[in-house]
Amino acid sequence: MKESQNTEWKVTWRDEYLKWICGFANAEGGVLEIGKDDNGGIVGISDAKKLMEDLPNKVRDILGILVDVHLNTTNGKDWLSIKVDSYPFPVNYKGQFHYRTGSTKQELKGAALNRFLLQKQGKNWDSVPVPHVSVKDLSADAFSYFKAQATQTKRLDKSILKKNRKTLIEKLRLNEKDYLKRAALLLFHPDPEQFFTGAYIKIGYFRTETDLRFQDEVHGYLFDQVEKTMELLLSKYLEAQIRYQGISRIEEYLYPETALREALLNAVAHKDYSSGNPIQIKVYDDHISIWNAGELPEPLTIKKLLVNHPSMPFNPDIATTFFRAGLIEAWGRGTIKIIDECKKHNLPTPIFTDEFSGLQVTFRSRKGSVMGSEKSSVIGSEKSSEKILTLMRENKTITISELARIIDISTRAIEKQLAKLKAENKVKRIGSPRAGYWEVTDEE
Repeated sequence: MKESQNTEWKVTWRDEYLKWICGFANAEGGVLEIGKDDNGGIVGISDAKKLMEDLPNKVRDILGILVDVHLNTTNGKDWLSIKVDSYPFPVNYKGQFHYRTGSTKQELKGAALNRFLLQKQGKNWDSVPVPHVSVKDLSADAFSYFKAQATQTKRLDKSILKKNRKTLIEKLRLNEKDYLKRAALLLFHPDPEQFFTGAYIKIGYFRTETDLRFQDEVHGYLFDQVEKTMELLLSKYLEAQIRYQGISRIEEYLYPETALREALLNAVAHKDYSSGNPIQIKVYDDHISIWNAGELPEPLTIKKLLVNHPSMPFNPDIATTFFRAGLIEAWGRGTIKIIDECKKHNLPTPIFTDEFSGLQVTFRSRKGSVMGSEKSSVIGSEKSSEKILTLMRENKTITISELARIIDISTRAIEKQLAKLKAENKVKRIGSPRAGYWEVTDEE
């Protein structure tokens, strides 16, 4: 046998074990058994009868809760079982809030404590009202975007979408009496960072884990953050590859746009905005990761997430509004959608992890493969580098944008080739980026 979420064994009683009782009361309840070793073997206690009388009073006086203490005898050895119920209100031990998770106890602090206290009140972080902000402070563009999306997907009645801002906020349940909820500010305020630190998205392109080449930050209301981030990823960070169907020119990305968008929307909806950390997207040559602060709601695990386990989102008010705008699927189905899209594109299954106090999804490309059929007209790196050298010989002041346009690949692909050519001492940049010129040193 092993200790579990609802069972803890102790050889003897110590008053500090009131913390374990506190942890059970704040979680799902459980049983603390006194007189057992770490393997659950009965060792017995000599003062069982006295403890049976003292412990209920001690628990009541210090923790303010009631427990059932039972005296048990096995093979002539006395031991106690202390049954603790789960309590609907937060229980503290001398000002400390403890919580049982798995087979361990932890003291709740900071954002975790705030979240726990809200949950005990039947609230979520995004449902807390915010004073001194009114509907007139919200963005007209954000409302226009939401109405356009909701009209297209028909998840809200047209009559509701015709209402004024105040009525629409009420219909979306984004207010509490005269106050707007935090979710309303994140979704519709032009600058939510006035109220919540780190409420933005950070994107970086990395050659290695420590070699950051360039980066961007995306700010604004959440709808706008999603759209601007997708635009940046597709236009600046991810190289489109080209193939032809007949005479039609088709551009394809290493990763399916639908899967990337779904992963981004999941990160935005499930992020712990009390953490103060932005959503972080790291782009590499062969993979891309999207990370957000937060954790899966108990008892959900990564394993359950991957088998389409239905769950309440971390920020239900934000998620509900996204759903009504048609931006996300029903709760619990986004992960499966991401996996299915990658399978359709013959990509490896994305990797889902919960680490660094957050959740991360990593998309992997097919190393060394070319998207599309054998007729794909993706320009190989060797051919690209030769064209770059030829064009530089003809025009020493040619720009990266001009090279990309003539060769018909992205500017990022040109930058990759230039870095390689410089490392091989085949080309040098003389002078400044604006007023300088290229010198081709490899004259073969």
